[in-house]
Amino acid sequence: MVRLGSKQNGSAAAYIKRVARRLFSEFGVDGVTVRTIAKAAGQKNHGAVGYHFGSKEALVREIVRDGAVLIDRRRQDALDQLESEGGPRNIREVVSILTSSALDMEEDGEGEDTYIRFVTMLGMTHRSLFLDSLERRWNAGYLRCLEHLRRLMPDMPAAAKNQRFVFMGAYLSAVLSMREAALTDTRREHPVWSSPLTIEHFEDTLAAMLEAPAPIPGTGSGAGSFVGMDATTRPEAL
Repeated sequence: MVRLGSKQNGSAAAYIKRVARRLFSEFGVDGVTVRTIAKAAGQKNHGAVGYHFGSKEALVREIVRDGAVLIDRRRQDALDQLESEGGPRNIREVVSILTSSALDMEEDGEGEDTYIRFVTMLGMTHRSLFLDSLERRWNAGYLRCLEHLRRLMPDMPAAAKNQRFVFMGAYLSAVLSMREAALTDTRREHPVWSSPLTIEHFEDTLAAMLEAPAPIPGTGSGAGSFVGMDATTRPEAL
């Protein structure tokens, strides 16, 4: 049996996941080998990943699930609270839930945030693996947010709303990834990203995109522009 000494902040398996998540966020899943992960985690035995997780894919799935469960729990709790008060009453409230739930992913307060960059890159390079790892379960809070947004957005074709959700997901992932990368860079200060006003401004712009008037047919932004979208399309994101 392979013997692995425990690492900081919990078990060897937990530490390996943290190290792997950081490496995946920087180099992508395909750019990191299990040998690299084991070495970076201080494991002398290169079979550490296989011992704890079975395979690199299984490790990736577990990392996705860990963060997704946390984000989903935050979104579900926030929606439950708002709905008990008769809300959400406006798009801005929903946008705030979508954004705040994906901040400060290191709940123990130690180590750097890397989860958003990890899932953003994974979603671009291995989207099927990312979605499958959610198990049609851990994005329930996100889908609840979309239902409220559909109700609150201006009247427009369902396909147009779904297209805006695609834009929203890309915008949310990109901006939060930029913020995450800046705040983990300790070589210099990042006053823009460290200010809470930046998140508020970002949420304002995200809400503005969703609140924009419906496209006008015949002006180049009508229903014919929603290529690949229809009323049954289910956008997926963070």
